[in-house]
Amino acid sequence: MPADDANGTTFHRAQRYIAERVSEALDRLDAVAVANAVVILARAPATFVYGAGRSGIIGRAFAMRLVQLGLTAYVIGESVTPIVRRGDAVFILSGRGESSSSIQTANIVRREGAELIVLTGRSSSKLAHIATALLSLDFPEDADRPHLAPLGTLFEAASLRLTDALIAELLRARGETEESMRRRHAIMV
Repeated sequence: MPADDANGTTFHRAQRYIAERVSEALDRLDAVAVANAVVILARAPATFVYGAGRSGIIGRAFAMRLVQLGLTAYVIGESVTPIVRRGDAVFILSGRGESSSSIQTANIVRREGAELIVLTGRSSSKLAHIATALLSLDFPEDADRPHLAPLGTLFEAASLRLTDALIAELLRARGETEESMRRRHAIMV
């Protein structure tokens, strides 16, 4: 065990590093793109959410909150998910924006005439170029990232905060309250 782990300092350095880097990236987010995404989500008859791996887990949490807001939302890949139609919104989370499953999903979305919101860590990716609304998170590389926030940690942490903040904006725009959301919260057995 490295010496700094014995005192928990790697933990403290990592949590501060992740929090700071995520906050910086979210502060740089294009406000017009956020507003555009909110408009698309608010007017869509249904929203379909897609992400692979940990991005998919965050996407599922986002879809759950959309339903709790009173919107119709589905997770792409579930057996009960209907087909996307013209006017619907599809929200794809993809850190690199290059996965074949995300690009294939985006191509279907565009063919069907739905709106495509892309949340990615690469504004130059294939996925970013076909988005109706692009939410791009920028994380410049540094020497600390590989050992304090390995793999896609920064993108994933920022994605959860970003989607939760979108929910807050939709909550306000729709005149909803925490209480109205609570009434739509699934009963867990």
